[in-house]
Amino acid sequence: MPKSLLLISRKAPWAGLSARETLDIALAGGAFDLPLGMLFLDDGVFQLAPGQQPAQLQQKNLAANLQALPMFGVDELFVARSSLQERGLTAENLSLPVQVLDDAELAALIDRFDQVVTL
Repeated sequence: MPKSLLLISRKAPWAGLSARETLDIALAGGAFDLPLGMLFLDDGVFQLAPGQQPAQLQQKNLAANLQALPMFGVDELFVARSSLQERGLTAENLSLPVQVLDDAELAALIDRFDQVVTL
């Protein structure tokens, strides 16, 4: 049985290549049926904010990659409640359905996966 992998994305979509690389890993892992979850922490929650205009910053839009996650079997998407609150976001307004976790639940989530990668 393949080991499960939790990808933790902490960077905003406009803060370099980290957000795109994390999504690429998730899509590749999903294509190979790797048990996979994604956790959006800190500025990483901005990846899920709707109505972004990355072209104005000469960046590629991540929306299509995000929307493809469920098609690739990446259904376990999580966000930290504190990250949303600190940035004035709510789960209801995000571009994908996510599970909102408090700090204690975050620790349990990380313990649940065999491998954890933070980007």
